[in-house]
Amino acid sequence: MGELYLYAKALHLIFVITWFAGLFYMPRLFVYQIEAFHKPSPEKEILGKQLKLMAKRLWFIITWPSAILAVTFAIVLLVIQPGFLQLGWMHIKLGFVVLLILYHLKSHQIFKQLQDDVVKYSSSFMRMWNEGSTIILFSVIFLVILRDSLNWIFGVFGLVLLAVLLMLGIRWYKKVRERNPEA
Repeated sequence: MGELYLYAKALHLIFVITWFAGLFYMPRLFVYQIEAFHKPSPEKEILGKQLKLMAKRLWFIITWPSAILAVTFAIVLLVIQPGFLQLGWMHIKLGFVVLLILYHLKSHQIFKQLQDDVVKYSSSFMRMWNEGSTIILFSVIFLVILRDSLNWIFGVFGLVLLAVLLMLGIRWYKKVRERNPEA
């Protein structure tokens, strides 16, 4: 049973990494698609077609399969070691996983809208949206690694600080881009 657990854990981690790779890059493609949508013809059509194809391949060949396999192997791990479900930190981790799944589903909705040339969000919003998966990743990694010694006050403060720094970075980058559109 111990070796099966290690294989399942390795596969779970591999698919979590590839899932996050997709979640990190997909909102960047959303930014590019939104910006291409506002360009003049024929640039709009040429970029739009290529970006839609890239997004479709990333979403359905990497991101969705990785999400399904990461969750599947997580369930396998919990079946092999059901005692983890009794640990408080695991409940919090599973809460973050639910947030990640909701983030993924909302990203899927945005993906479908952009595939149909429906632009409901600005590229600035998408840049902030892109940081959602980063905050969830930081939260889960710190929770799992520091689960026995985690000081919740510092943990919450650290997450808030991370979110603030990410938002400030986005605003700074927006100002840089306004001064130099090629940045």
